[in-house]
Formats: sequence, C-alpha cells, structure tokens
Amino acid sequence: MIKELMHDQIFLAGKSEIATKDDIQTAQDLLDTLIEHREGCVGMAANMIGVRKRIIAFLDESGRTPTYTVMLNPEIIKAEGAYDTEESCLSLLGGPRKCKRYKSIKVRYQTVEMQTRIKTYTGWTAQIIQHEIDHCNGVLI
Repeated sequence: MIKELMHDQIFLAGKSEIATKDDIQTAQDLLDTLIEHREGCVGMAANMIGVRKRIIAFLDESGRTPTYTVMLNPEIIKAEGAYDTEESCLSLLGGPRKCKRYKSIKVRYQTVEMQTRIKTYTGWTAQIIQHEIDHCNGVLI
C-alpha cells in the first residue's frame, strides 16, 4: 500500500528498531511507495513512511537489469574509498546537502524471507544504500 511521506525531522532523526518477520507488510508498503515515487526517488527507508524499523528499499543497478531490492536490518560491515558528494532527499526540504560516502561497501542484511545475506555494492547503488542506512540510524544529510 502506498503511504504518505514523513517530513517531521524530529521523527526522522530517531533511530530505527530491528525489523522482524512481523514487519514484512511494512517492507511491502515501503516498496510500493518507492515505486510510486520512482520519477524522483531511487531509495527509501521505513521511517520515511512513518515506521521506525530498519528496512530499506532501493533501485539496485548493480546487475544487468535494474531491480528493486528490499533489505531488513542492513548493516555496513566494510567500506572503502571515501569521497565527498551532495545528495537530496524526498523527506527533507531544500536542495542538495554535502555528505561523505564510500565507493565500495559490504552489507549484511536479511531478505523479506528473513535469510541473512552479505553482498558488496559499488558506485551509485552503494551510495543509495548508504543514504538509506543513514535514515535507519537517524542521520539526516
């Protein structure tokens, strides 16, 4: 179900809780909302739809065909190649803001089937994931 976007910076600055199998509907709602906003958005975290759970959804361009991916409880376990960039966010008003990102990240996460995976991402997809994990940690760019 498509949800309204959260713009309350106090809410967005709160840390998200661990997601469980009881949060699968939130994961689907997040994906539905991201797809609805696909013209101007490539990633979202659950707090952007008003749910403080560690769930992200993003457009994964790391394979041959771009696909939408959902991660529960994502955690960056390795990061290499720091660089400075600017990003915007649907939840935050105003223009792009400066931030630090990494060219390559290794992420441990759970699928919607609650299976643990570890995968390395690079480039644009890695940047999107870092932005959304920041949301889970209550970090606003």
